[in-house]
Amino acid sequence: MTTAEKQKISATHYIESVGRRKNAIARVRIFSASKYSFEINDREFEDYFPVNELRKGIREVFESVDISDKFKVTVLVKGGGISAQADAVALGIARALEKFDPELRGALKKEGLLKRDARVKERKKPGLKKARKASQWSKR
Repeated sequence: MTTAEKQKISATHYIESVGRRKNAIARVRIFSASKYSFEINDREFEDYFPVNELRKGIREVFESVDISDKFKVTVLVKGGGISAQADAVALGIARALEKFDPELRGALKKEGLLKRDARVKERKKPGLKKARKASQWSKR
């Protein structure tokens, strides 16, 4: 994307991407803006993720490329727990930034922010208590 194309992204135009983790799905939209703002499900960033470690993981995406003050970020996230949602949001932001400027791919990839963590909960099997936990075996 050339600089002229980047400048065309206004308040009505956005770049959208999806991030997933476990059962959480985050739809991320980044708008070009003069002032940085961040909304998740129509709530403020700090209200939605009260745990500082989760906020730090999301901010890490912007800090790795040093362009956080240029964007308004809106996120719709559903499913999963709060930790999985935070990871899904981080992946969605990284993918959106890569679409915005393909030159950022190297920096994002070096930090490991473009990796999809595919680990999901294993299903329960019949005859077992959980996915792998069986009843204690007795000889008699």
